Amino acid sequence: MKRTFSILACMLCSGLMVQAQSNLDNILEDFYHHPERVLVTAHRAAHAKYPENSIGAIREAIRIGVDVIELDVHETKDGVLVIMHDATVTRTTGKPGKIRDYTYAELQQFPLLFNGQPSNEKIPTFEEALNEVKGKAMLDIDFKEGTPEAAKKTVDLVESTGTAPQVLFFLYAAKYAPMLHDMDKNIPIMPRSHNAAETEKIMESGKYAAIHIDDSFYSDTLMARVREHGERVWINALGKYDDMEEKQKDSGFDAMMATFKYANCIQTNLPEELLAYLKKKGLHR
Repeated sequence: MKRTFSILACMLCSGLMVQAQSNLDNILEDFYHHPERVLVTAHRAAHAKYPENSIGAIREAIRIGVDVIELDVHETKDGVLVIMHDATVTRTTGKPGKIRDYTYAELQQFPLLFNGQPSNEKIPTFEEALNEVKGKAMLDIDFKEGTPEAAKKTVDLVESTGTAPQVLFFLYAAKYAPMLHDMDKNIPIMPRSHNAAETEKIMESGKYAAIHIDDSFYSDTLMARVREHGERVWINALGKYDDMEEKQKDSGFDAMMATFKYANCIQTNLPEELLAYLKKKGLHR
């Protein structure tokens, strides 16, 4: 009986792994070969039921079927890369000080807050997050550290976990792309653009997986060129459009898609709602 149960458990686990990999294959196929499909990025993972940037939120994002999970990377006092948005731990744990003030072991004593109350979730390491996402979804690495050493450590972990094909390395300035490519020429990069002229320069400098666009300089003409060049147009629903959507269903997403019709990768705090909306409109697999 125990042997039969073990065999069934192994078969179930194997089936789930195959299904997860199949989902990732579909996401990568859409990301790189189907610009007409709009992909969904879960900002700080799916944190409606779990603390932001937690393992629970990552698993929830995978469960609901998001395409990309955005996570923020910081470094501890003893050089461990961890997942947290802020440079300080105050908002997310209620404790004082910066991440860099604490060792990783010390941070593990602080439960992450959810709705202001301590949860069962701890601050995850970057490596834990990579292993959680591996073979299941794409990962947008919002790298918050400013040193080449920390960047190299980040790239090394991506390589050692075998997750390079499914990551996007977000750069706040495209000028750092050559340095990152020197570390690993195969890691997909998404630079941020701050104006139309910079967008043109980014396209002239090479081909990237996506370009992070701000609504302040969005134009259909320029974004059509970005897509023709082979990059995805990444834009945020965070703030205005998410807020509208929370007040009245479809109002925020309708307004966003009408305003940014060439955007085909949208980052949101409402990933489950955006997925349902896009599927209803025939814009998602």
